[in-house]
Formats: sequence, C-alpha cells, structure tokens
Amino acid sequence: MGFLEGKRALITGVASSRSIAWGIAQAMRCQGADVALTYQNEVLRERVQALAEQCGCKLVLPCDVGTDHSIEAMFESLAQAWTRLDAVVHSIAFAPREELKGSFVDNTSRSGFLSAHEISSYSLAALAKHARPLMRDNGGSVITLSYLGAERAIPNYNVMGLAKASLEANVRYLAAELGADNIRVNCISSGPIRTLAASGIRDFRKMLEYTARVSPLKRNVSAEEVGNVGAFLISDLASGITGETIHVDAGFNVVGLAAV
Repeated sequence: MGFLEGKRALITGVASSRSIAWGIAQAMRCQGADVALTYQNEVLRERVQALAEQCGCKLVLPCDVGTDHSIEAMFESLAQAWTRLDAVVHSIAFAPREELKGSFVDNTSRSGFLSAHEISSYSLAALAKHARPLMRDNGGSVITLSYLGAERAIPNYNVMGLAKASLEANVRYLAAELGADNIRVNCISSGPIRTLAASGIRDFRKMLEYTARVSPLKRNVSAEEVGNVGAFLISDLASGITGETIHVDAGFNVVGLAAV
C-alpha cells in the first residue's frame, strides 16, 4: 500500500511524456493516489488521454486557465465525479517564445509581460480558489513548479523569471490564507529538465550542461525525482510544511562560484 492510498489529486499541465507534471502523476499513482488530468485544448486532448490510460486515470478534463469560464467548468465537472479533493498540482507556465532569448530589456513587451504573469502565476490563485470548497472539510495540498530564475537572473529566462518570482510570492500568500482550512501550499523549484516548454528557451542545452557540471551532485535531475517530491508534499508525511519553495536541482542553488 502506497502512502497516498485514498488520496485524490488534480494534475494540470501534462502535455507529453516528458512533462514534469507527468512525472508527478506517475509518482502519485505509484503511491496509490487517484488522479485527474487536464488538457488545455483539442490539440492536446488525445495525447493527454493516451497518457491517462497508461496510468489508469479515468478522469480527463478540459481546462484553459486563460479563461475563468474554463476553470469554473472544469471544477464543476470534477465535483460531479469527486465529492472531495486532496491535492492540486499546478504545472502551468507560458511566455512568448520570442521573449525568452537575448536582451530582457529589449525583448520584453507589455503583452508578453502580462500573459506570462496571468498564465504562470495568477492561474495558481484561480485554481486554489475553486479547489478550496472541495478541500475545506478534510484539508489538502496545493503544489506548483518554479525555477531558480525566480531568484537569480538567468540568461534568456527573462520575463519568465519575473513570472516565477510572482508565483513563489503567490505560494506564500495562499499558504497564509488557506492554512486556516488545513490546506497547505508549496512550491518545487526544479532544476532544468528537457520538456516541451523548456525547448522554447534559447540555449537550453547549455543550461543543462552547465548545471550538470557545477551542481554538487554533478548531474541534472529527472522528472521522476521531482515527481517523488511532489508525491511527498501532498502526503500526510509533509503535514507540517506549507509556504515553502523546495529546490530539487541537484544542489545547484547553493553554489555561489563554480570551481575552476
């Protein structure tokens, strides 16, 4: 019996078998949780449904976090299938591809800034708001995904770094308010992982190579490792943890100057 037996988790952001959200979904299923997956649009529907079948997930729902109506409709459908919810995984981020390269000052537009913050940060608060009624009686856990670019200037990460900084502040404010309902909110700051989303960042391969060379563990992390931490954070084993950003990056965040 896994340590998530009987738990029900909503997982957003699965786009392919390389998604960090997919690594989390697999880890949670391995530990006995029932999971529901969402897909953004019809282009992704078949792909997400195929992955759902692989992990025995019977609930696959459309949800475009760019519209309140879509979020509301998804939770209405979820509430019809499940009378309670134990966890929400927010693994959603977006910034225009052309703004994830070169000069931050020259390439950041007003529209790109707003869309990056709306999709990458505001959507966490929106999901938490609608999940709260399903969690209030028994408590629950909300987790999201960030990156070191929220804390430090990373070449080509640009406006996404600002959006992730907003996301991490979002976690702290949500944790402070939802704690009274025994709902915990935490963030995983993952090291770079080769996902579809990461492919939009210029020189991402160099980022991977540098992290592997400089990090204390001398390697990159996998979606499976991030998934295991996600499973832990929604479990009762992490009942005393909220408002935290936990780094799963082979220790890269602790290094100040690379040895030469």
